[in-house]
Order: sequence, then structure tokens, then C-alpha cells
Amino acid sequence: MTSNSLLYRLFPFLSWFKGYNGEALRADFISGLTVALVLVPQSMAYAQLADLPAYYGLYAAFLPPMIAAMFGSSHQLATGPVAIVSLMTSTALAPLATAGSESFIAYAIMLAFLVGLFQFCLGVFRLGMVVNFLSHPVVNGFTNAAALIIATSQLSKLFGVTVDKAEHHYQTVYLVVVAALKHTHWPTLALAFLAFAIMITLKRINPRIPNVLVAVVVTTLISWAIGFEKNQTTTLDNIIEPEVHKLASEYNATLVQIDSLMNLRIEAGNKAKDAVHEYGAHSVEAISLEAQEAELEVIIEKLKHRASHFRTELREYRFACIQSGHGTGVFVPPENVEDEEEVNGKQWKLRLGNRQIDPGQITLAGGGAVVGVIPRGLPSISVPKFNLSILFELLPMAIIISLLGFMEAISIAKAMAARTGQRLDPNRELIGQGLGNMVGCLSQSYPVSGSFSRSAVNLQAGAVTGLSSAFSSLIVLLTLLFFTPLLYHLPQAVLASVIMMAVIGLVNVSGFIHAWKAQKYDGIISVLTFVCTLYFAPHLDKGIIIGVLLSLALFLLRNMKPQMAVLSRTPDGHYRNADRWGLVTCEHMSVVRFNNSLFFANVNYLEDEILREVASMPNLRHVLIVGNGMNELDASGEVLLSQLVTRLREAGHDISFSGLNDHVIDVMKRTHLYEKIGEDHFYFSIRQAVETIHKGTCLKKKDKTCPLLVCQFKNAKPGWHAELEMQVNEDIPKKVRADT
Repeated sequence: MTSNSLLYRLFPFLSWFKGYNGEALRADFISGLTVALVLVPQSMAYAQLADLPAYYGLYAAFLPPMIAAMFGSSHQLATGPVAIVSLMTSTALAPLATAGSESFIAYAIMLAFLVGLFQFCLGVFRLGMVVNFLSHPVVNGFTNAAALIIATSQLSKLFGVTVDKAEHHYQTVYLVVVAALKHTHWPTLALAFLAFAIMITLKRINPRIPNVLVAVVVTTLISWAIGFEKNQTTTLDNIIEPEVHKLASEYNATLVQIDSLMNLRIEAGNKAKDAVHEYGAHSVEAISLEAQEAELEVIIEKLKHRASHFRTELREYRFACIQSGHGTGVFVPPENVEDEEEVNGKQWKLRLGNRQIDPGQITLAGGGAVVGVIPRGLPSISVPKFNLSILFELLPMAIIISLLGFMEAISIAKAMAARTGQRLDPNRELIGQGLGNMVGCLSQSYPVSGSFSRSAVNLQAGAVTGLSSAFSSLIVLLTLLFFTPLLYHLPQAVLASVIMMAVIGLVNVSGFIHAWKAQKYDGIISVLTFVCTLYFAPHLDKGIIIGVLLSLALFLLRNMKPQMAVLSRTPDGHYRNADRWGLVTCEHMSVVRFNNSLFFANVNYLEDEILREVASMPNLRHVLIVGNGMNELDASGEVLLSQLVTRLREAGHDISFSGLNDHVIDVMKRTHLYEKIGEDHFYFSIRQAVETIHKGTCLKKKDKTCPLLVCQFKNAKPGWHAELEMQVNEDIPKKVRADT
């Protein structure tokens, strides 16, 4: 290997500049700019889908797209925050920390590193084929379910209501609908529908127009002009409602209890692991500490339900603002307002997160929710802090996210490579995606992957090399440095509409139909994966794990009982399934096709089927096993064949093989089975075997009208085969079957 080729392998982005010119630079810059106009609002929306502050989406859109392009193999793949990976990130972190908290953010960054490390290792060791465990029907079922979950998860923002997440996603959707029927914020809903209208209209007029950016700019300007947010900060003393004071106090006390018990649970968990390591898993010390940890977990869950109940009650309150003589406002329930008191005409509600209520600084909302303050400047470049116990808890989900993210990315890249003629290396793409995630975590990024919509925009805009992704990263950099204040008034409902528009493309009902037509079992697995993912949401990992297990079970079932068929001659001289074609079979010789490798899982099935065939044919003299599909032969298969040969020959039957490949024959020769069967019992083709055996090698009766030499259909009219021999035609068997 020359030094130049080694350099290109280590730094594949150097190949971009072979024959690079000004025209290509212009095309890459325009493509990068076009993608960035979609990337900026989308990344903020997807960050919120991951339950992170919106600006973390910009952090994820900064370094990963450029790094993934530099070390990947696709020139047009646009990497960054995507819907499914964002939703999976939220799912992975929900059991470990409160959404949006510092711990939650730290774990999201740690998850990005784990995802990247797993992808990088797969690429370096050239193990990209592991994605084959995620079959197309499973991915189709999961993707369709995820699209519905993502879309419905944005309903609360669309209607301007706030609810706590329930144990199952469908329960959360029900709570949102109930809240929306009572407290829909109509200006919020109106801005969301305006954003939908702009994006749909512009997409139909001209797909090249950055419809997402236009919708964001228009709605942000409207939000700023009408004072859409209307937040007001006050103290708890200015809320004249004793029940609110009581609920706030109990709510804060419950959160303090939860924090205290969570620290105790973590401590008990660490002690339990140490005890297992020191005394063993079945020691009294380990079992006692594990029981203590489980007890604390149960108590914490009860307290979380209690805190959720308090939050729900507090969110139900609506207040009117009465101007006091000192110029400050006090807030009372509308039914307590007296006629002579001056009211500003708005209804106010408590804006609560998952943190304690500060009695000295309570936010009341009289309008809609906006993105709010986005820190100006670049994210701090630092190595994330790793917690080993959390690392091991995140590892299973990191593997699932890695495989799903890569499958999405490689599918997009292959589709584009088919159009551009570019050579694609899946293992190189894994390395690029892995490095993008690992380097991204240094700039506070959460897991990313290849985006279908932005990659399509990149290709359509004429991107020549991955330099277009570098330009996209540069524009995100400029946004972080100079333009974040302009995003303050961006309505949350508009980000929700951006997400919902993006996931429409993930819905693929025809995928279920296609899987069903290909194989009914695949169609059933696709539907079951879809249903299970919906049912277990937000625990999406359960849905995809069930789908993978069903696929593996089907694979084992197919291999345990592979397709076998008794063959006979067709009009065109080939040998096909006699039952399917309605062909007569020979009573002296059975030609059996085995359509699989012979290994431990299916050896008994082959033996049972051969013996059943022998028992059903009293005049049988010879069995020919057609092994064109037998690519592997393990020790169990070899022993079975040896026993089968002995058993048949002792019963007065002979056995031969045709179409075996060299690898299978080599196994037979090493175990001396080849000599036992006899070299003259192996044939290259079925025709050679039938003609040789029929000449007298086995059959004493030389019947020139044998169905293995002359095609015969069941229930055919007498004498028709003479005409058939003169005019062999594909239409003749259809005609004969029609006549019969």
C-alpha cells in the first residue's frame, strides 16, 4: 500500500479535493447553506423531542455533521439530530433523571459517546453486517409506530397545554386530549396551523424553497409583534389562594424527599454491587442491599406519582390579575374577583417544570410558550464526566440507538449512491457516524444520525462533496455566535409543527402490504412490531426487541423446517415441484430437493421427510437428494447422512446426491462419508443423475415413458405427451391444465 493510499484511507476527506474547482465549491456552498436553513429550526425541534433544551439541538448540529462527512464515505449524507434517535434518547434517559435537568443533559452527552464508540468499533472491525439483525419488516413496523408516537407527543405543544407523562404513551395522549378540551390556548393553535399551512403550500409550489425556515421566520415575527409569550413573575404571597400555597408547600416537600431518597438508592445500589463483587451474588449482604435498593425504588415511584398529582392540580388553577394600589398585581381565582376591581382581562396560569417552586419567583403565563433565551456563543469544549454505573445502564439502549441510527443513515446513503453512482463503504460510514457522535459529545451534543429529509435537500441542491456539510456546520456556528437572540420569540407550537411535518415521511403503510405479499410471516412480524412499539411506548426498546426476537424465531423455524419438494420433469426439460406443477412422479425413483444447509437444527426434519417418502412408495428403489441449496454441512448433518445411507441401503434402497458444492463434498471427504456413499453416486446435475440411474445403475426396468424422462401431468388426456415432445412451449402446460 502506497503512502498516498494510506493517507486517503486515514483521511478520506482529502479525496474531495481531487480535481476540485470553483464550480464545485459554489455548488457545495449553496447546498450547505440550503441544508443549514432546514437544519437550524429542525435541530432545535428535535432537541425538545429528546426532552433537552432547544439550543442543545444547535450544539448537535455544530460538529457532528462536519466530522461524519469528513470520515464517512457518502458525499451527500447530512448528519445531525433526527426524530427517531431523539425520541430514543428521551426513552433511554427517562428512568435515570428528570427531563431537562443537569443530570439528564450529562447523561445525554454520555449516551452520544457510547453510541459513537459502538458505531466506530463496528466500522473498524468491519462488522457492519450486524444491522442485518434488524430486518426490514421489523424496521418498517418500528418506524411507523415511532412516527405516530413522535407526532402525538407534540399534541400538548400544539394545543398549548401541559401534562405529566403517564406510564404508557397512549395514556399521556388521553391526558393531553382531556386538557385540550378544557384549556386549549387558541393563539398557540392558530400559529401552529399557520406554520403547517406555510410549509405545505411552499412545498407544493417549489420544493427548493426552505419552507421550514419561512414558517419559522413568519411565526416568530408574529409572536414578537403580538407579544405572544406574556409571562409575568411574582411571589407566592401575591397569589391569593390558600389552597395553592398548601399544594406548593407539599409539592416542594415531596421533591426534596425524592432527591434525598434517590441519593440513598444510588448509594445502596453501589454498595450492593460492591457486596456482590466481594461476597457473591447470593450472599446475605448483597441480597439485603439489593432489597433495600428495590424498596427505595418503590417509595420513589410512589412519591413521583404524588408530585405529579400536585403538579396537575396546580396547573388546573386559573387566575385573574388585580392591580393593587402599589402598582403591583395580585392574582386571584376569576370567581373571587369583585365587580369594582380592575382586571387586565387575561387568564393566568402557573408555569411549572419538574423543579421546586421558588416562593420568591413564580412565573405565571398569560400567553403561549416560546423557545426563550438561547445562550449566545459556542458550547464549551470539554470531556464529559463518565459515571460507570450509569454507563452500564445506558449500554443496551446505546447499542439499539447505534444500530437504528446507522440503518437509517446507510439506507439514505445507499439510495443517494444509486442516483449519483458513488461507491459506498458501509464500514467507512460507520466510522464516520461513530466519530461524529464521539467528537460531538465534546461540544455537548446528544446522539445524531443521517437525516433523510436534509440529505434529500443536500442532493437536490447539487452537493458535490462532503464539504457541503462543513458549510452547514459553519452556518450553525454563525447562528450560535450572532443570531440566537432572534430565536427567543419562536413559538414552541411551531417547533412541534416542524417535527410533525418531518415525521409524515416516516409513515409507510405500503411497507406492511409489501412485507405481507413477500412473506405472510414477515407481514405479521411487521404488524406485531408496530403494535408492540405503540403499546409499550415510551419504552421503545421493548417494541424493537420483540420484533428482533420474532425475526430470529422465524429464522430458526424456517431453518428447522426448510422447504423440501419431490421433483419431476416439466415440459421444458427442467425438474420442478411435482405437487405445485401437477406432475406425475416416478414410482421407482424419488427426486427430493432440500432447500437449505444441513446442520444440527434441521437434521431430524430431513431424516423424517425422507423416511416418510420411502414409506409411502412400496416400489421405491432409489432416492436422489438434490442439494443445490445445501451450502453448509456441519458435524450433526454429516452423522445424519451417514446413518441415513446405512438405513436406506439396509432396507434395499440406494441413495445418490446431485448439485452439492465443493465445500460440502470436502466435509464428506474429510469424514470418509464420500467413500461410504461411493464416488459414482455423486452427480453435477439432476438430469445427469436421472439419465445415469435410469440406464440401469439402479433401475432394472428401462421405461422410456418414465415421468422423470417424459413430462406427464396428472389427469391429462391420453396421448397428449406425444404432441408435447414435438412442441415444447411454456403455454402448453397451461393449456393442458386448462383442458383437464
